[in-house]
Amino acid sequence: MIHITDSIPLGRRALITTALFLSPVLGACGSDEPDAVAGPIDVTAIDYSFVDVPTKAQAGATLTLQNDSEKEVHEVVAIRLPDDEERSVEELVQLPPDQLAAFFPLVETVLVAPPGEAGFAVEGTGVLATPGRYALICVIPTGADPQEYLTAAAAAEGGPPDVAGGPPHIVEGMFAELVVE
Repeated sequence: MIHITDSIPLGRRALITTALFLSPVLGACGSDEPDAVAGPIDVTAIDYSFVDVPTKAQAGATLTLQNDSEKEVHEVVAIRLPDDEERSVEELVQLPPDQLAAFFPLVETVLVAPPGEAGFAVEGTGVLATPGRYALICVIPTGADPQEYLTAAAAAEGGPPDVAGGPPHIVEGMFAELVVE
C-alpha cells in the first residue's frame, strides 16, 4: 500500500509528524499571558514578601490583604506608576529613599494588617480603578512593635508613622508589580 506521505522525504516527514503531534498540545497551552483577575486581588503578606499577587487585574478590582505573619505588622501600599516610567518595581525599590518617596503622591490605596489578621484601608478604599502599572510595597520598619505602629499610624493623619525599627520591609524584598488593565 502506498501512503501519501511516501512521496515526502523522510526528514520532512518527521517534521510534519512532530508538528501534527504537537499542535493539539500547543493549542491547549494557550497564551503565556495570564488572564487579568476580575474579582478581588487577594494578597497575602508573610515575613518579608507578598504571596499570591497576580501579574494582572481588571480595573475596578479591590485589593485585599491577609497578614500571615505571627510577629510583624504589614501593609500593602499601591502606587500607580507614571505611564512613562519604564523601570521595574525591583529597580525602583533600589532607589535612595528620597527618590522613591517622589512616587508617594501617586499612592492609590494603603491597607494595613496586624499580625495574623485581615487588612483594613487606611488610605483609599482598596479599589484599583485606574489602569496602569502599580508598585505594591511595604515600608513598615522591620521589627516595629505592631501596636505602637498602629497607634502611630492612626495619629499620623495620612503621613508616615514615626516608630522605632529597622529598615523598611521593601529592603527585605517585600514588593510586587501589578498591571491593571
